[in-house]
Formats: sequence, structure tokens, C-alpha cells
Amino acid sequence: MGLKEIYRDFLIQLQGIYTLSEATVITDQVFESLAGIFRTTIIKDPQYQLDNTVVARLQAALADLLKHKPMQYVLGEAWFYGFRLKVNEQVLIPRPETEELVDQLISNCRTRITDPSILDIGTGSGCIALAIKKGLPAADVTAIDISEKALAVARENALHLNTVIRFLQMDFLNESAWQAMPLYDCIISNPPYIPENEKGTLARNILDYEPYGALFVPDEQPLIFYEKTFRFALTHMKPGGRVYLETNERFTGDVKKIFDRSFGTVEIKKDMYGKDRMIIAYH
Repeated sequence: MGLKEIYRDFLIQLQGIYTLSEATVITDQVFESLAGIFRTTIIKDPQYQLDNTVVARLQAALADLLKHKPMQYVLGEAWFYGFRLKVNEQVLIPRPETEELVDQLISNCRTRITDPSILDIGTGSGCIALAIKKGLPAADVTAIDISEKALAVARENALHLNTVIRFLQMDFLNESAWQAMPLYDCIISNPPYIPENEKGTLARNILDYEPYGALFVPDEQPLIFYEKTFRFALTHMKPGGRVYLETNERFTGDVKKIFDRSFGTVEIKKDMYGKDRMIIAYH
């Protein structure tokens, strides 16, 4: 079976659960990652014969994808802020919208402070902390997460990217754990913010595979992480410091009200899709 036929069969099967455009993107990335094959090769040499071991890897990947397993977990990697990260089912898959939050912090810090101290709450794969350190090499970056398995992934990513981050295992909701924490110039977080009663609205590739604790919050406390971050910032923020938060668009206005209690300026920022998805708070 020639390359074009293998590619076409892969694409057709994926269209059983994805749109044509989604299936095409996934197919192209899987072939590039697992077989080193680009679209141009398929066009120029449609009868190219793949090695049997490569075909077997592609077939195994297709079987996982047809179970709705996210492509990033199938490949074990995801791109964020221009670099490749290891990901698995212990960490959320980094989203492009989160890159916009990182952009806000980096651009603001470049105009205000050369060596900021920064805390990333709920780091997961380490994507936010690593992107910030790459963008602000002089920054002192600390990243915390409740999951030691997630931190293991983050540490591996930091090692691969030759980046020094201070990683700490911590239950941020436990305020007694804050006592040993210093003051920070910036606090950033993309916390869990989906109420449990919204589980039914999520696609299977998210609900069945991404870590539950990184996605969901109790229905009766949908803003718990924002309330805790607000309280933490009151005692652990340096003068002139800023808080950067990704939010559930349904609750962005409510998050603003929390920070309006003590912060002089609380800005709502829209994401690339025009949704109110970010909060920046400062005095």
C-alpha cells in the first residue's frame, strides 16, 4: 500500500469523529511526528513505501485517536509559545488562549521590571512558567501544583528546555501552606474553572482523558480558586505587583468583582475569539 493510500485511509477514518478540517490537521501532524512525512512528500511521491514499523506506529495511533484520545496525548507532545512540551494524561493540554495570558505578563513586565519574581499557580505541564522564563530570562519563576505526577512532567520539560524553574508540590487551597511563601511581583494562573454540572457539555476527548482535578470545580464553589488567589495576593504581592488570570467566560465578571474589593484596577481582556477570558488586577 502506497503512502497516499495509507494517508487517505487514515483521514477517512478520522472523519467518523472529526470534521474534515480537524481530521486533516490531526492526520498531517501524526504523519509528520511519527513518520517524518510532510504533505509535500505525499504529493510528490504518492507510491512511497513506508517501513512496516512506521505503518504499525501509525495504525496504533489511529486506534487511539478513534477512541477520542487527544492527538497530543497520542503523540506525547504539544506545542506552546513556539516550543515543544511533553504532555500526558497527568497534565492539561496547553491551549493557544493561554499563550495570550502569557503575552500580557511578559509585555507588561518588560516595560516595568527587569527581574520580576513570578508565581505560577497550578502549573501542570509547566507551559506558563516555562514560556515566561524563556521570555523573561532574568525572572525568578516558581511554579506550584498539587499533583506530583504533573510536576514530574513539568520538571522534565524544564530540563529538556534547559530552563531553571523552582517547582513545588502544594495544595494551594490550604492557606496554611502559604506561610513559607515569599512576596511576588506577578502571580499568574489558569486554574480549574468548569463547574461539575457542565461535564456533559465537554467533548469526549477532554472529559475522558484530561485530568479531572485540573478542569473541574464544585458547583457550589465555582470561583474557589479565584477567591483563594485574591486572598493570597493580599499578603504575598509586592508593591506594584499584578495578578494575571485565565477565566471561564461565564464568570469573568464575577472574578472581576472579587478583585475589585482591594485592587485599584481590574481589567478584563478578550481572547482571540472575542470572549472575556482574562483578568489583570493591580493597584
